[in-house]
Amino acid sequence: MVSILQAPCDEQVIAHAVPARPVPCPKDVGRAVLIATILASSMVFIDSSAVNVALPTIQHELGASVAQAQWVVESYALFLAALLLVGGVLGDRFGRKRIFVLGTVLFASTSVWCGLSPTIEMLIVARAAQGAAAALLTPASLAIISAAFRDETERGRAIGTWSGFTAITAASGPVLGGWLVENASWRWVFFINLPLAVVVFVVTLRGVPESRDEGAGRLDVIGAGLATVGLGALVFGLIEGPARGWGNPVVVASLLTGLAGLVAFVIAETRVSSPMMPLELFRAPTFGGANLLTFLLYGAFGGALFWLPFNLIQVQGYTATEAGAALLPAILIIFTLSRRTGALIGRYGARLPLTIGPSIVAIAFLLFALPGTEGTYWTTFFPAAIVLGIGMAITVPPLTTAVMSAVPRHQAGTASGINNAVARTAGLIAIAIFGVIVTTVFNRELSSRLDAIPNLSPATRQAVDAQRLDLAAAQPPEGTAPETAAAIDDAINASFVTGFRVAMVIGAAMALLGAAGAWWLVEGKEVKPGYDHHHLPHRLHDPEHPEPRRLGDASQAR
Repeated sequence: MVSILQAPCDEQVIAHAVPARPVPCPKDVGRAVLIATILASSMVFIDSSAVNVALPTIQHELGASVAQAQWVVESYALFLAALLLVGGVLGDRFGRKRIFVLGTVLFASTSVWCGLSPTIEMLIVARAAQGAAAALLTPASLAIISAAFRDETERGRAIGTWSGFTAITAASGPVLGGWLVENASWRWVFFINLPLAVVVFVVTLRGVPESRDEGAGRLDVIGAGLATVGLGALVFGLIEGPARGWGNPVVVASLLTGLAGLVAFVIAETRVSSPMMPLELFRAPTFGGANLLTFLLYGAFGGALFWLPFNLIQVQGYTATEAGAALLPAILIIFTLSRRTGALIGRYGARLPLTIGPSIVAIAFLLFALPGTEGTYWTTFFPAAIVLGIGMAITVPPLTTAVMSAVPRHQAGTASGINNAVARTAGLIAIAIFGVIVTTVFNRELSSRLDAIPNLSPATRQAVDAQRLDLAAAQPPEGTAPETAAAIDDAINASFVTGFRVAMVIGAAMALLGAAGAWWLVEGKEVKPGYDHHHLPHRLHDPEHPEPRRLGDASQAR
């Protein structure tokens, strides 16, 4: 569930990159570019969102703990977040088509590796390799569109086509993943990438032109290495802490290494000649505020909703398909309303929608916290999904525009890439932190509820305690009396729901903090006499105005 939304600024990566073709794009080339990039992006979106729905089944069939299930997502997200900006530079320097094809082949190969993995440990390693492949594929696909379409009108149509199709695939990913898990196998969540990759490979070789940026900066190997080590060590310590113990030398060393690596990354980015993340951009209050909101909101979204499939399937008894469709109303609302809400920034500026939108998302998280272990979808999770969709539809387009409008035009591509990476990093860290919280609350609650079960034998209690790391997947031991087994089941389910509720409340708090940060830091609307906002979209592409623009000077985001 953590990947049902595209990361912010995806379209703006395309719109603000420097086009490489000197002439308008021929129709045959444009068609090939769109087919290849749409299918490639769809492949990544479907894989990311479908895997989350398959996690409860993967956990059961491979005998994995919840921490290992987290690593299935985190190992992928780690290398994608850490290497995303590096992948863009590789395409600029060595050829976008070349890196795109390489990323496609590697993504398909690692998908087969994931699908054939016989153990959870091998699946985790394969997912890490798949994340590295996605870090090559994702930025290259966006850059190819920018390089192929020189004319502003053509490029606008291409962005709209790409955005529309990828939004549909992002929405269908969880449902498709649930259907495959239910009717075939979780392994087909990965195998489904193969036919798409074959089409992408053939179309790219035949019809997509090569392009590169001769003025591309040097590869920031130091920054990429420090980001990977810092994030990886920090996430490892957070995930393994509940299982190994917080005083475990490995956990302590991992956490310290992670913090030291991230501090070193910040220092290095101020000293290297071509940093992957130019920190001076954050000196602009609006850019810093927009990225703070991105980190908190997408962290809440990823960290809290990571647990939704586990709740729906293991506690509520949903099928995998039903669980995959649970957030479909939110996605449809975002898809329907985003174009209209993008105009809010032209009328009200960015500050107001970036305060109201996250506040509505906070209400949605609180609604997710209300259901217990009974009730139909329509009276429990459906209202929360509706409110979540409204809140995100109000937030995402102005957020994208705020990021792009806070920096000079020649730095817009870098700014959009940073914001995209911030969103992915937020989800990566949040899943690990929320895992600690949910596990801690679950264990405390389960102990209390098991103590209240009469005549629970020490042997039975010990058997249940041994499954604590499985959370909601824990079961009464075989041979337990029916009444006692039912009481244990109720205790496990109620304990998980309590942990889930705490996660939702914390997600709501993070969304509200993001709204407060946006209100404090993001620039509001400045009304200018005689200013006609109906012509503002054209201003975004005016080469005679490269200076940073007021946020009121932009009326559309996505």
